[in-house]
Amino acid sequence: MLSHGDGGLLTHQLLQETFFPLLHNEWLEEQGDAAILKLKGERLAFSTDSFVVTPLFFPGGDIGKLAVCGTVNDLVVSGAKPLWLTAGFIIPEGMSRETLKTVVSSLAATANEVGIPIVAGDTKVVSSNDPENLFINTTGIGLVYKEAQFKAKRIKPGDKVIVSGTIGDHGAAIVASRLGLGHDESPCSDCAPLTYLLELVKPFFPSIKVMRDPTRGGLATTLKELAVTAGVDLIAEEEKIAVAEKVRAISEITGIDPYYLACEGRAILIVENGAAENVLASLHKHPLCRDASIIGTVKYGNGELLLRTTLGGTRPMQMLAGTPLPRIC
Repeated sequence: MLSHGDGGLLTHQLLQETFFPLLHNEWLEEQGDAAILKLKGERLAFSTDSFVVTPLFFPGGDIGKLAVCGTVNDLVVSGAKPLWLTAGFIIPEGMSRETLKTVVSSLAATANEVGIPIVAGDTKVVSSNDPENLFINTTGIGLVYKEAQFKAKRIKPGDKVIVSGTIGDHGAAIVASRLGLGHDESPCSDCAPLTYLLELVKPFFPSIKVMRDPTRGGLATTLKELAVTAGVDLIAEEEKIAVAEKVRAISEITGIDPYYLACEGRAILIVENGAAENVLASLHKHPLCRDASIIGTVKYGNGELLLRTTLGGTRPMQMLAGTPLPRIC
């Protein structure tokens, strides 16, 4: 079902029941955004991802830009400097060459912006009833900084949870596009490469336990995954989580919880308590992180994610179950 691809509960069940038992190895066991491979005294981050989005073009980006940002960001949150990318295109029969050229141009421009070459690729054309049913697969390799020792199991009670900006912007932009909202009403996707984060937070790598980019399943699913893996509880403060007004409006119109909407240009950092304020101050130096905030704390527990609401209550949050937004990234 489509729900098996939304990054939430059914995706995890599919991986645990079908893929991990048959492909078991030490790298997959880590379940990170990239595999960390050792080679001649260095560590390489190796990540692959596939991108499908409807519509292909949305406020703030398109599938070409998204494909580069998605894989680059997986490398960055693994503590690696991205070095090389590959790109594979599965092109539907009937797609106009002009549309394809626009997508490839955007992909190339985004890769050039961050100085990362596309060093290999592949194309296939397949029968399809939809001439915009385009799929892009990208793979990335990066060099992991020696100071980066990111593992979810290093998370301890007392650590702080930081989010680098507003949440749900990408998912809300896709919803707005599908609803046919005009520019004034539509949020803009946060789709952006996170390479700038490396210089901002590299001095604090020893104090950073883990970084993640909350894509499919959004903030809530990503935090729940970390809580379960680390065997701790995460307590998030609703009043500290930045949600743009247009994103909140889309959520209210559609009934979709913004905490489960995908981000494509944000990072979650879990940091030692003593370093959290310094990390936050460094993030605030960049315009894309002006809304960065410390949103929560790690507590002793057994993998629960709890949200303290602005009304004073507390509610548990689970992984996304269902597909409110098919084909978002």
